[in-house]
Amino acid sequence: MRIAVICANGKEGKLIVKEAIARGAEVTAVVRGENCSEAENVIKKDLFDLTTADLEGFDVVIDAFGAWTPETLPQHSTSLKHLCDLVSGSKTRLLVVGGAGSLYVDPAHTVQVMDGADFPEVFKPLASSMGKALDELRTRTDVRWTYISPAGDFQADGERTGRYILGGEELTLNAKGESVISYADYAVAMVDEALNGNHIQQRISVVAE
Repeated sequence: MRIAVICANGKEGKLIVKEAIARGAEVTAVVRGENCSEAENVIKKDLFDLTTADLEGFDVVIDAFGAWTPETLPQHSTSLKHLCDLVSGSKTRLLVVGGAGSLYVDPAHTVQVMDGADFPEVFKPLASSMGKALDELRTRTDVRWTYISPAGDFQADGERTGRYILGGEELTLNAKGESVISYADYAVAMVDEALNGNHIQQRISVVAE
């Protein structure tokens, strides 16, 4: 299994690389600067400079791109479109590190987490931009994509248990009534999907047991 991890130097990207290597995958880190991940294979390029040739031959491309400032938030859409265009019509699967704000909280799928009165105002622009990128991704029938949303409480320094509950389009709570998952366990779920490919052209979600 050949896997490329885009933005492999990020907090989640590093953990995905580490998890994939531990599971026996051949991993290539795609980074703008010096490689800080555990991957031995490296493509040193900005995401927007990648070409179709750069991503040829990979079974899976994992998009761990993130943007946080008002000026860069639109890049959630533009970067994902660029990656989709590069793998369009190929057998390469595109897995996306997504957000939780676009998960639904009602069976009719009309109300999202970010619509809630208690959703932090400071996170609404990020959730909205990531939700827009997901909406655009859903139109791509030419790409074998999977979008994976974390739980509402996405903990960078949480432990790796190796266990999680797989959900779908709706916010899922665990037995404790919590919506929480560590970056490390999210990486486990991401690599599981990379290896198994069970949810092509679907959004799934994960929460800690």
